[in-house]
Amino acid sequence: MIPFLELSKRLARRGHAVTFVSTPRNAARLGAVPPELAARLRVAALELPGVEGLPRGAESTADVPPEKVGLLKKAFDGLAAPFADLVAEACAGANGDATAGFSRKPDFVIHDFAQNWIWPIAEEHEIPCAVFIIFPAAILAFVGSREANEAHPRSTAAEDYMVPPPWIDFPTTMAHRRHEARAIAALFRPNDSGVSDVERFWEMQRPCCRLVVLRSCPEAEPRLFPLLTELYARPVVPAGLLLPDELVGGDDDGAPGGDRPIPDVVRWLDGQPPRSVVYVALGSEAPVTAEHVRELALGLEFSGARFLWALRRPVGHSGELLPDGFERRVAGRGVVRAGWVPQVRVLAHAAVGAFLTHCGWGSTVESLFRFGHPLVMLPFVADQGLIARAMAARGVGVEVPRNEDDGSFRGDDVAAAVRRVMEEEEGQELARNARELQEVVGDRARQEQYVDELVDHLRRCK
Repeated sequence: MIPFLELSKRLARRGHAVTFVSTPRNAARLGAVPPELAARLRVAALELPGVEGLPRGAESTADVPPEKVGLLKKAFDGLAAPFADLVAEACAGANGDATAGFSRKPDFVIHDFAQNWIWPIAEEHEIPCAVFIIFPAAILAFVGSREANEAHPRSTAAEDYMVPPPWIDFPTTMAHRRHEARAIAALFRPNDSGVSDVERFWEMQRPCCRLVVLRSCPEAEPRLFPLLTELYARPVVPAGLLLPDELVGGDDDGAPGGDRPIPDVVRWLDGQPPRSVVYVALGSEAPVTAEHVRELALGLEFSGARFLWALRRPVGHSGELLPDGFERRVAGRGVVRAGWVPQVRVLAHAAVGAFLTHCGWGSTVESLFRFGHPLVMLPFVADQGLIARAMAARGVGVEVPRNEDDGSFRGDDVAAAVRRVMEEEEGQELARNARELQEVVGDRARQEQYVDELVDHLRRCK
């Protein structure tokens, strides 16, 4: 949701009227629209229908375990009728203040891959669409178009997803480990919503879809944009990385600037030497188990490194997670925080020298491309393995070895990867490569230029 809001803000700052459509709880999570944008950016909250089996109040993937995500998509499919009403009102000129631009017929609908029910609504009102993908370009290239998959069929066997697809005609690291490949194969099968994720995505290949927009850029993912434009037979264009303007505050810290107390984890970082701490966070949705937590703890202990760990309890686990005596043994050099951690503020701190991550695209963008941190990489599902392989190939991170079949890993291997990044001569080269990549990819002027070019594409495609 945050990349969608960041894109909305950038369009509003360029003089366009934007309606950001979400659900009530999700809209509340995103906070207030900046006052200077209130005249051009509004939030429309549509009530999410209830679905049997979906927890009450669940409105995002962060609210549910992985096995419930299909039900969440089913609930979101129930938004088709209220969204159709919203669009019809706008087209009829009956919705809001005309001076704000919200009562006119929309020029474009920009939406996520999963809302395949938007296409017929847009076609009824003759409104062009753009699908906005917040995953990296690599996963689109790996999945491929409907036509490419019909020409080169893949079964649901894991082996078919452990090699690069034949339509990628240049050398690439783009392949999945066996345990990752099983999850990728599942994307091609219908889930609890009755539709597969890939089928939802492929439905974008309708005439009203004029553009595919990516939260990425050629500097971050070389060679892929021309390939995707040919593969999907429509322009595939970068929106840039859409990093929030604020260094701290607003995007994950709550109150702005000096209006908030300094979190205790930041005070602890203040007492650590420069670039000496590994920040550890595996995101809000990676399917982390109690065994993963235990081995990760042992790895951090064995590594001897300073660390700050934002620990998320596995879904459904209520018992002890950390090995007996762990926090006592690492006292002074390691901090475990089970609650909220101001991640952007932590990553911006001078004491942080590396990031141990699940390699979600948002986390990679935030840590590597924004702050130039080398990575200790522990991918789990979806695009994360592709990201890890690409970043290893670019010399900015080290991947923790895992069992090919079940994805398990050992504490000793975590420790070895951490030491390679933090202590050994290799770590200096990784850090240097990460800073050099950040200087290229993190160029703010170029990133804003991508948004300007996107606006030009939208105008031409209207």
